[in-house]
Amino acid sequence: MTTVVAITGGARGIGLATAKAFLAQGAKVALGDLDAELVATVANELGANVLGLPLDVTDPVSFATFLDAAEAGLGPLDVLVNNAGIMPTGLFVEEDPTMTDRILDINLRGVITGSRLALERFTGRGQGHLVNIASLAGVTGFPGLATYCATKFAVVGLTEALEREVRDQGIAVTCVLPGVVRTELSAGTNSPKWVEALSTVDPEDVASAIVAAVRTGKPKVTVPKRLGATLTTTSLLPRRARIAAERLTGAGKAFTEPDPRAREIYHERLRRQG
Repeated sequence: MTTVVAITGGARGIGLATAKAFLAQGAKVALGDLDAELVATVANELGANVLGLPLDVTDPVSFATFLDAAEAGLGPLDVLVNNAGIMPTGLFVEEDPTMTDRILDINLRGVITGSRLALERFTGRGQGHLVNIASLAGVTGFPGLATYCATKFAVVGLTEALEREVRDQGIAVTCVLPGVVRTELSAGTNSPKWVEALSTVDPEDVASAIVAAVRTGKPKVTVPKRLGATLTTTSLLPRRARIAAERLTGAGKAFTEPDPRAREIYHERLRRQG
């Protein structure tokens, strides 16, 4: 039986790479994105068994319409990948409250809405797989990403709770925690070379991990895998040692002192879409 997959934020980055990975496995894919023109173009380029649909994850009606259209065009939903997200950078005290609300609406409320809508469908069938994309920033706080971290911590907690709620109903739930992914979202961030080597991955790496998690049913995945062990080890260090290491390496400046030109290009796109 062909797997039907719906992906939010599907027109670029992790979402697009994940679509390609599932298509390579013979799946049918519905891509949802706020950029309706781009997602339609991308779907057309990907060929058969792909739908490109408009989606505003902050609007429950839009989300439900997206899933209804996906099922009408491709068949009953098997997998939802809640991928849509934004990552403005900057000091918290300088963040526009309007942007704070937008980060919360997209990164958290959108995931909650999608999770509810998908699980309602899955529960009635006794099968399905919900995949929520969190982040390394969902287990570690980074200066310059305060609100983003808040949403990703929440997504981790939400996903862990949902997995425990539905695991005995034939439904799988997976939380994916990537490091820094080479997409527009992270463009211009100023990570030290050793941190970049340890935690930076390509969208295709995350996509492969998502496909593997759907195949195995694994409830939590870090990308790259070594990141999980590194985080565990780091968390065992005394607080003073962690602070000293951060100051010595400059790791705490990755998102507070990024390349201003590269970040402005990304922030400008967010403003246009807002």
